[in-house]
Amino acid sequence: MIGCGSIGTVIAVAIDNGMAGDIELVAVYDLVCERSERLITSLAKKPVITRDADELLRREDIQIVVEAASQEAVRQYSAKALAEDKNLMILSTGALLDDDFFRRLSKLAESKRKKVYIPSGAIVGLDNITSAAIGHIDEVTLTTRKPPLSFEGAPLVEGRRINLSSLKKPLILYEGSAREAVKLFPQNVNVSASLSLAGIGADRTRVRIITDPRAKEISHEIYVKGDFGELRTKTTNKPFPRNLRTSYIAALSAIATLRKITGSIVIGT
Repeated sequence: MIGCGSIGTVIAVAIDNGMAGDIELVAVYDLVCERSERLITSLAKKPVITRDADELLRREDIQIVVEAASQEAVRQYSAKALAEDKNLMILSTGALLDDDFFRRLSKLAESKRKKVYIPSGAIVGLDNITSAAIGHIDEVTLTTRKPPLSFEGAPLVEGRRINLSSLKKPLILYEGSAREAVKLFPQNVNVSASLSLAGIGADRTRVRIITDPRAKEISHEIYVKGDFGELRTKTTNKPFPRNLRTSYIAALSAIATLRKITGSIVIGT
């Protein structure tokens, strides 16, 4: 596993106690070594802490690499993981909206006969949207609403010098394409990338991002219209206590995907 923060820790504990299926955590890596050290103290079975990601990727006893770090980590290590004959799970899916990068990764995975897994993350309905995309989809809209502290450090917020702590009412931070959204909010709306990949692409998928000082939780509302009919979903998620940018369900989604990979019965599209 690459990335030992909030999500990585939840996944590691689930692997350790058997909740993630018949799988073993062999090695971990994080840019901040202290995170890796802190993580393994909570585990009964101690994985190796590698000095760098390349050392992890070269290990012959690893079959799948879980990225739980950042879009930059996806760009740096995904191709290397596939080249080293590893399957791959990507959580920071915003990196995949770079079309050239996505094509290169797809071709490499195909040539190496490896899989790239993208969990549903913090939203519901992705199975239905994948199915609907077999036919024709007219429109896809995602509306994300989060507390102000969730957006601290986001490039758009920093660039516009928005004082999040002074907000008294909801503020629309962004309306536009998913492709632009993942650049302006790289740690907040990876769900828009997953939605784009499942549906009609990053340019046609519309995203509205709202910060609301009254919000205590993270919500994602999805509207889809196409030949199949209409779909409306709303997910209200609890954020991680130590990482308000991320929903707890995103980690559970990764765990469920690992169980699906290692299990005998496959439920859902």
